[in-house]
Amino acid sequence: MKLLEGKTAVVTGGARGIGKAIALAFAGEGAKVAITDLRLDDQTAEVEKEIAALGSKCKAYASDASKFEESEQVVAKILDDFETVDILVNNAGITMDTLLLRMTEQQWDTVINVNLKSVFNFTKAIQRVMIKKQSGSIINMSSVVGVGGNAGQANYAASKAGIIGFTKSVAQELGSRNIRCNAIAPGFIITEMTNKLPEEIKKQWEEKIPLKRGGTPEDVAKVALFLASDLSSYVNGQVINVCGGLKT
Repeated sequence: MKLLEGKTAVVTGGARGIGKAIALAFAGEGAKVAITDLRLDDQTAEVEKEIAALGSKCKAYASDASKFEESEQVVAKILDDFETVDILVNNAGITMDTLLLRMTEQQWDTVINVNLKSVFNFTKAIQRVMIKKQSGSIINMSSVVGVGGNAGQANYAASKAGIIGFTKSVAQELGSRNIRCNAIAPGFIITEMTNKLPEEIKKQWEEKIPLKRGGTPEDVAKVALFLASDLSSYVNGQVINVCGGLKT
């Protein structure tokens, strides 16, 4: 039997990068997968196609995860189509990096809303289903920057640190209902976003990493699969760094 056979997962920001890798990993282990992204486009259609090829149901939904009402509405649509949700991966996120000296209020608010408020929005909407079922796994995507900070990323670090506090609190609130809530803190992961960095900067990052390489979205997806499955049935309120030893 596959690890997630008979389960339904929701992955926010699931059309690309880490979110896509998680959606594919879950589908490969038998889960039905609903993905959300800011808009429906060729990338969301491609994920639907790839998951269908694995023999699992998938549907993409357009949603601004930073908006409370939109999140409530899209969760209602997902429940109409899938009937239930067993796994939630709060993965939607952006960066707007600059020194605090130059950071605008808009850059601060946008990053906090997309990265942190979205986690509140979807967890708030989906917890009701999990409480009724008395089971569920919530996985929140933090970052090693949320663990240790980083110059030029005060807004991003604050949002990702907030996710850690939120995760630990929800784990304590919902643990008695057999609902687990954990966070993943990726390090330097090779995605569309990091690929835009100059080669010199990428090499500098890799030199800091004991494993001497950037991670892949699949590296993160494997940890998400562990947290989503019964293999982690006694893991709750934890933050797992996936960083090649960058943070130890």
